[in-house]
Amino acid sequence: MPMFVDTTPPGQCLFCRLIAGEIPSARVYEDELTLAFMDIGQCNPGHVLVAVKRHAANLLELTEEEAGAVMRTARRVALAVRDTFDPPGLTLLQANGREGDQTVFHFHMHVVPRHADDGIALTWPRKEPPFAVLQDYAQRLHGALAGA
Repeated sequence: MPMFVDTTPPGQCLFCRLIAGEIPSARVYEDELTLAFMDIGQCNPGHVLVAVKRHAANLLELTEEEAGAVMRTARRVALAVRDTFDPPGLTLLQANGREGDQTVFHFHMHVVPRHADDGIALTWPRKEPPFAVLQDYAQRLHGALAGA
């Protein structure tokens, strides 16, 4: 992912300012909980960001209602991107935390039209742990979900 450097002063949020209309944006869609707007770093024509209106730094700070609203808006935008730009593929991307490659610390999801050889790479090393390790991970997560 290209590394955008957010130069917004500490204590201010770039996307909160954008949502409030303090800085310009090319708005695509808006509802009570979300705003969709064109990414200024268009990797392909039709690259849209879907953000929650309330400041939440990442996925873990969203309410269930906001999480659902983001996915509904992302789907709606993806359908419009398909109908408008006719890409042969589409990637939804959402990053959390600096180590997760998040660069603007206000929850948002990328809706990216994809084309062959467009220069976008989503790769990682496969580690393929033994099945018993996967079973252990699953049991631990199952326990955490049951306790939630």
